[in-house]
Amino acid sequence: MTLQGEKPSQGSNEDDGKACCKAITSLHLQSVAIDGNNNEDKESIIKLVKKRGKVKALDEELHKQEGLDLKADFETHFGIAHTRWATHGAPNAVNSHPQRSDKSNEFVVIHNGIITNYKDLRKFLETKGYEFESETDTETIPKLIKYVYDNRETEDISFSTLVERVIQQLEGAFALVFKSIHYPGEAVATRRGSPLLIGVRSESKLSTEEIPILYRTCNIENVKNICKTRMKRLDSSTCLHAVGDKAVEFFFASDASAIIEHTNRVIFLEDDDIAAVAEGKLSIHRLERSASDDPSRAIQTLQMELQQIMKVLLGGLKDHLKEIRRCRRLIIIGCGTSYHAATRQVLEELTELPVMVELASDFMDRNTPVFRDDVCFFIRETADTLMALRYCKERRALTVGITNSVGSSISRDTDCGVHINAGPEIGVASTKAYTSQFISLVMFGLMMSEDRISLQNRRQEIINGLKSLPGMYAFAIVQIT
Repeated sequence: MTLQGEKPSQGSNEDDGKACCKAITSLHLQSVAIDGNNNEDKESIIKLVKKRGKVKALDEELHKQEGLDLKADFETHFGIAHTRWATHGAPNAVNSHPQRSDKSNEFVVIHNGIITNYKDLRKFLETKGYEFESETDTETIPKLIKYVYDNRETEDISFSTLVERVIQQLEGAFALVFKSIHYPGEAVATRRGSPLLIGVRSESKLSTEEIPILYRTCNIENVKNICKTRMKRLDSSTCLHAVGDKAVEFFFASDASAIIEHTNRVIFLEDDDIAAVAEGKLSIHRLERSASDDPSRAIQTLQMELQQIMKVLLGGLKDHLKEIRRCRRLIIIGCGTSYHAATRQVLEELTELPVMVELASDFMDRNTPVFRDDVCFFIRETADTLMALRYCKERRALTVGITNSVGSSISRDTDCGVHINAGPEIGVASTKAYTSQFISLVMFGLMMSEDRISLQNRRQEIINGLKSLPGMYAFAIVQIT
């Protein structure tokens, strides 16, 4: 999960630290980067603070920092925080995010996802003299953007242009937030395959409810003109900001639960969107336009409060039950733990339909035949499941999402679905999400078979078993402790 905030108003480093720490509460191996900018400072710096353990330990570490005035006021202040999961390397401070380009923190990046070609990028950058300090795939990103910056063809190159060039070299899935000492008061975020949304909070009226997408092609002939387009010079009509240059805050997060206590107004980014914030103005760019592109990104209001997000409701499927019952087969597509949550035996028994369970990566590698009268379930959002979702939609199959993230790409792009609402996972084992995914599929099977007389006894057995689960969990916990 990633979060950052930016606001052109009076505030302090302590405000950023508290907001970032609160957003990552109860997770492990925390780190935060804070910078500030006021009219008296000539030099921009980025301070990295990393601490293994719970958020309280990180908060205590922040207050121990020498030379960091947590009470200082800034016109524009900015913080990014991240909880590192075990993807590459040991769980220690060096491998945690933000990752940096060099010891001067010229560029720092936080990243959700995985870069599959990081070994090739790392080898290339090492031949250019860049030294690596971590075992992560992420570290290649800040070093790559520094390489692009060091070899820029003009001094006036924009931050978003650098990011555009970097993501064209990345393979895999990512949600990224960039910060740089060379672009004080600015930040750039982008995504591909991993979820990323922007929360917006302001007590003043906003300039627009829909942000137009800015397109530009980064070819050699017009590169100089592109590079001169600094974010602060953009026409206000193409940006989101508070009317009258009033205070506004932007929160970038991978999940709505991280920001819901701050705001329920969000913008969902699409793959390869590049969102840039400068001096309280938010703009969104894309390199190329396609026929299916929406020309704008709208501000949406989340209808559920955090307390309401804790119920599993199958209401999203009710309008499609007749169509599902007429289908020829069910295809369940997932990755990792979610792949094993597929309840094939129970679903075949209750629905009396053939059920295929597919690993998303294998499903795409085989170009699996999918037909219009298939129903495809997608469990958990990954780069592979998103590609499989697009593949099935192109073949006009009915698509169903089972997701733990309100506002995720799967929840928005599928025809219908279920929010399991298990809450954030603390560990990589994903016990809550796995259990909730499994039970949701069983409940779907029960819904499908509710009017079948021959299955009523079996349905009641399963329902009684589900009702007994809380007591069984409580007994197991007592035995363990």
